[in-house]
Amino acid sequence: MVSCGAGYFGSHAVKSLRKAKRDVVVYDNLSAGHRAAIGDVPFVEGDIRDANTVRAVLKEHAVTDVMHFAALLSVAESVRDPARYYDQNVRGTLSLLDSMVAEHVDRFVLSSTCAVYGNPIRTPIDEEQPTAPINAYGDTKLAVERALRHYDRAYGLRTISLRNYNAAGAD
Repeated sequence: MVSCGAGYFGSHAVKSLRKAKRDVVVYDNLSAGHRAAIGDVPFVEGDIRDANTVRAVLKEHAVTDVMHFAALLSVAESVRDPARYYDQNVRGTLSLLDSMVAEHVDRFVLSSTCAVYGNPIRTPIDEEQPTAPINAYGDTKLAVERALRHYDRAYGLRTISLRNYNAAGAD
């Protein structure tokens, strides 16, 4: 399953998965994505905070892996309205993870962000630098990254976090 699979990053992940002959289902609320971006891939419109629907999709489509791109991502907006970011990015992701645990889906890829580094001490930024987010967007992504370690230890959830930078272009 690809959450926000009709968005920019997610739709490219879907295209790569399809090219690799993987079965894919997209789960997206279409707040920032476009249904046309994924073609004939199975699609469910929904919110990741809706655990009942997420669990039903995981079960119905026999999902074994989740790639998670569903998040709010405006740094400026996160400063003005941090509660919205904690609700969507943290609570939403934890709801998704809880649904995965309940349905025995144990592989998870998080689309994180370089905003977890805050003001880098050097460039290029590498993973040896300390994390010190300076806005709610980066802080919410780091909170989720930290939660993943605990979900692995407690529930056997195998995860990876990809700290993306700003991207430009199209396929």
